Amino acid sequence: MRPMIARLLAAASFCGFPTAYAQAQDYPNKPIRIIVPYPAGGSADLLPRIFAEKFSARWGQPVLVENRPGAGGNIGAEFVYKAEPDGYTLFATAPGPLVVNQNLFRKLAFDPAQFVPVSVMAAIPNVLLVNPRIPAKSVDELIAYARASPGKLNYGSQGNGTTSHLTAELFKSTAGVSITHVPYKGSAPAMAALLGGEIDLMFDNLGLTLPHVKSGRLRVLAVASEKRVASLPEVPAMSEILPGFTSVAWFGIVAPPRTPAPIAEKLSAAVAEAIRQPDVAKRLAALSAEPVGDTPAEMAAFMRLDGERWRSVIEAAQVKAD
Repeated sequence: MRPMIARLLAAASFCGFPTAYAQAQDYPNKPIRIIVPYPAGGSADLLPRIFAEKFSARWGQPVLVENRPGAGGNIGAEFVYKAEPDGYTLFATAPGPLVVNQNLFRKLAFDPAQFVPVSVMAAIPNVLLVNPRIPAKSVDELIAYARASPGKLNYGSQGNGTTSHLTAELFKSTAGVSITHVPYKGSAPAMAALLGGEIDLMFDNLGLTLPHVKSGRLRVLAVASEKRVASLPEVPAMSEILPGFTSVAWFGIVAPPRTPAPIAEKLSAAVAEAIRQPDVAKRLAALSAEPVGDTPAEMAAFMRLDGERWRSVIEAAQVKAD
């Protein structure tokens, strides 16, 4: 009986593969939607728009980016999770909905592990930014200032459980300081608060903050990549002061559960091809983004590791969602 069942399962698998392959061969033959679970204007919105343009040019089909913000990215994630698994509705996001939120929310209307990985488009290092009215001009000076007045400083974030929030909590625990969290609803209001002096400091990705640093409206004390970055060669990597400290915001594309692997691979190849184009490289550099363009299997492995890392931070800091 068991050998017969095994043969039937093998036959079913074999019969299903040509169907999936045929779907991929014909894909895409109609418009594609890329859902972004954040407001327009931030790096998480700008990056998929760059790739959407290239997808559209490659395939001769409209590729539309649609913003569905809210609930830490969960609203957009749920929408895509329930979409048809045909490759015509995709999800472009920062880490939150894929590797963080399952550790923050008691219940989600989707299972992040069931999304089909496509590719990480790019990664942008987070940076430690302070309003110039704060006297600290280095990480060591900031730590000393915070230790001298516990709870006096505050930091902003794009919201509870976002990369900026978790990175600041990692900094607090690693540096041994007490700083009050002030969550905002997205990057734009948090950055406006930092520029206006409503908050003292913030971790944010380098992409959209660099102009404010160059203009002197903000001071950057460290980059949280493993090494210094070319756009700010004089600014130390956080690991130079706090060994092992890294925090990089990555931005990936996934598809709904049960999307055929050949479609995910076709999309992944399109990401890799776009990255090789000089104009895309130039636009990514303007956002201080390092191109990635990995395979679905590589993205899956990366997400597992990143999820474990942030789970440890969440548990240690006892971070809770709103």
